[in-house]
Amino acid sequence: MRITGVIQAGGRSTRMGGEPKALLELGGKRIVERVVDALAATLDDLLVVTNTPERYEFLHLPMVGDRYPDGGALGGIFTGLAAAAGDAAFTVACDMPFLHPDVVRLVLARAGEGDVVIPRVDGQYETMHALYAKACLAPMEARLRAGQLKITGFFPDVRVLEIGADAVSRHRVPAIVFMNVNTPDELARARALASELS
Repeated sequence: MRITGVIQAGGRSTRMGGEPKALLELGGKRIVERVVDALAATLDDLLVVTNTPERYEFLHLPMVGDRYPDGGALGGIFTGLAAAAGDAAFTVACDMPFLHPDVVRLVLARAGEGDVVIPRVDGQYETMHALYAKACLAPMEARLRAGQLKITGFFPDVRVLEIGADAVSRHRVPAIVFMNVNTPDELARARALASELS
């Protein structure tokens, strides 16, 4: 199965005062570069979903504009999956500085066993660290056209394989690996964490 790594960089960063959070520096690199490094360690084929391609040209990756700009994260996931050259897309957010290649591999290893392969921690699906097969496109688009933007809304229409927190914990604490940086406080915490981890 061919899998494309998709980085979602379509958010407006409003809680960060409008400054693109993916471009903030953390541990000597921009957050999005850390994301790319983690994905590139496991996948050869990467692309970025963004409506501001000029910001991400330095990554030298293919970019695609959001097909549903008002479709929230579901629209971004749909866009990346539709554009993916592979049979499935492993989708992550651009603001997850502590992605771990081994946790990515944990999800990829179960590709084909479900249309969605997704970690679930404390009852919460990690929708921005999940694999979506092309079979998800039609049910996703039906929700988008109906204005139903909850990411998990289409899950009843597809096969969902959950990966438990215990499996993730063997590689890195789930609260760290799935952490994203939305506010100045979270950025400060992530920077402190980065120096601890290094």
